Amino acid sequence: MIRLVKLADAPRIGELLYQVHAVHADLRPDLFVSGEKKFSDQEIVERIEDKAHPIFVYEDEAGLVQGYIFCEIRETKDKPNLIERRELFIDDLCVDESQRGKGVGELLYQQARAFARQENCQSLTLHVWNDNAGAVRFYERLGMKAQYLQMEEVLD
Repeated sequence: MIRLVKLADAPRIGELLYQVHAVHADLRPDLFVSGEKKFSDQEIVERIEDKAHPIFVYEDEAGLVQGYIFCEIRETKDKPNLIERRELFIDDLCVDESQRGKGVGELLYQQARAFARQENCQSLTLHVWNDNAGAVRFYERLGMKAQYLQMEEVLD
């Protein structure tokens, strides 16, 4: 079942944040500190309480949160060089390692898509690391396309 996050979910969200961070740390150990997570426990609570940044979770039949999707509505108003529009930015998506490949990620994504439409957003956006080939394939399968590339030259 997909539902809005509750404060009681904070510890489980923290556990899942370690999992997704481990993927990033394995892919880019030059950028990510192994054994850490994206948000502190306090930041997780603040994000849960912030209604401007909805978080949806997938809860299994036993009541355990097995995945989440952090969302943020972004607007381009007050930017004279851009067309005024709204987008739903997916800040983070994670499915527990034991549940991957079972459609949980797609259910969370579909929830974000429905929420974006409900909020009159013109698009759904996110960032994904090039080296995370599985995630790139997953998002492309759902209909996403690259909007732009951020390039780098690693200097010694």
